[in-house]
Amino acid sequence: MFWVLFLLMAWAGVLLACARLLRAAGEAAEPVTGSAAPRRHHHDELSLYEAAYLAGGPERVADLTLLSMQRQRRLLLAHTGWVTVVDPVGRDPHERSVLGAFGPDGQEQVVCVRTAAERDPAVRALADRLGDAGLALRAGTKQGMGEGVKAVRHACGLVVAMMAASLCVPAPGTTTVMILCWFALPLILTLGCLAIARFEGHAHSPWASPAGQRLLVELARERGARGSLTAVALRGLRAVTEPELKAALAYGRRGRGTRQRGY
Repeated sequence: MFWVLFLLMAWAGVLLACARLLRAAGEAAEPVTGSAAPRRHHHDELSLYEAAYLAGGPERVADLTLLSMQRQRRLLLAHTGWVTVVDPVGRDPHERSVLGAFGPDGQEQVVCVRTAAERDPAVRALADRLGDAGLALRAGTKQGMGEGVKAVRHACGLVVAMMAASLCVPAPGTTTVMILCWFALPLILTLGCLAIARFEGHAHSPWASPAGQRLLVELARERGARGSLTAVALRGLRAVTEPELKAALAYGRRGRGTRQRGY
């Protein structure tokens, strides 16, 4: 009856992994209390940069900054993937981070400018501010969720390995179907947890807390008109209506090669 020991080992791994994932999910959904409790924050007070970060993270903030400056004719975005400075004066830290990515000729690839803007301290300060307000998930929470999912995946592999080992060990009076049925239970549990985690990951922003997600929904209902900067902050490039601008901002995301400068 060695297969029973293998089954117990599989169950132990599954229960520990699922408990870890559930604990991480609970911490992500738990409202902040005490000195770190979220401040009152109405969606009308939510800036576009804050909305962009909650909806799409640092990359969305960089895209919003580039598009905002382009619409003010302070940058020129080309569908070829190059961006040119028209007004070299930044009006906020995010604009200054974008302008700081340009060389002396005032022209640079969109992908380079976007990467520099994503990694700028201004974005980290924005993330910390939203985290202190209880609107954004902190890095530790996101890391805990990722590690929990990884643990469940490993537990799924453990179940399969233990099941294979059980089938290789002679078990008088025990049929193969019986062993498969017993191991199917922990396998279904792990696959179910992974399916739920995947669904929740697609259904919600990986950057916003539940409170932040509610603010995003309210903002989308009131000021999410297609093509507006608010819509871009909430939905990303899908909300950009100008084909050339969409091509410029999408440059570098699909592995396209460098093209010749020019418009």
